[in-house]
Amino acid sequence: MTATTLIIGAKGKTGRRVESLLQAKGISTRGVSRSSSPAFDWLKPDTWLEAMQGCESAYVTYQPDLAVPAAKQHIAEFIVQAKKAGIKHLVLLSGRGEQGAEQAEQQLINSGLKWNVVRASWFSQNFSEGFLIESVLAGQVALPAADVLEPFVDVDDIAEVAVACLTKPALGNTLFEVTGPELLTLRDCVTQVAQAQNKPIEFIEISVSQFVEALKKQGMPADMLWLMKELFGSVMDGRNSHLCKGVEQALGRKPKSFSSYAAEAHAAGAWQV
Repeated sequence: MTATTLIIGAKGKTGRRVESLLQAKGISTRGVSRSSSPAFDWLKPDTWLEAMQGCESAYVTYQPDLAVPAAKQHIAEFIVQAKKAGIKHLVLLSGRGEQGAEQAEQQLINSGLKWNVVRASWFSQNFSEGFLIESVLAGQVALPAADVLEPFVDVDDIAEVAVACLTKPALGNTLFEVTGPELLTLRDCVTQVAQAQNKPIEFIEISVSQFVEALKKQGMPADMLWLMKELFGSVMDGRNSHLCKGVEQALGRKPKSFSSYAAEAHAAGAWQV
């Protein structure tokens, strides 16, 4: 029987890419989410074991983010159930500079299972597949922390690192901190997205409280509001303003630049109305 890899969050930015790459290699996958059958819901631990049955490894993304207070306990319980199901290897997506995420990572590192942590910087794809796409399409992006430097990473690179972890035994029990190849501000990113489209996009710097209030008026859920306040109010303070070599270490090549991402996203029609 072919070993099956469980994909937690198979509809997410990284999950669907990881699943596609594994399938292209001929590896059996089981992508699960709240709407899949069997279903997987982080808030309903009684759904987890059925989703895990028959899988030997798993790629794990936590919703909404490992930084949230509930994540540490959920990951600990997930590990207990994964052992019961016979899963031997977990690859966990994490975030840089987040205390809560690092506590969740330690649950895995100390679990006795084969493990990998892929600790990622901010996703480039937030501008084309995430919470910023509507602002980009509207031609006006209003954000706090406008001039904090961040090494934005392409989600395709994250997925390739995760797949390498899942398919190359020599990479096991290693934390890969993945970033892009250069430091950019949010203002820089908006400029490059505008250049890729040959279309003006206005950037407006606002406070964290103004940003969170605007998201609240748009109907963003409370857990995401907490996360945005945490990310922009605490994590985007310069603590992550340095490059890491995780992509090179796992893949033997340089990570994709933000300008390359923006050009590819535009070519693929990411910002077509």
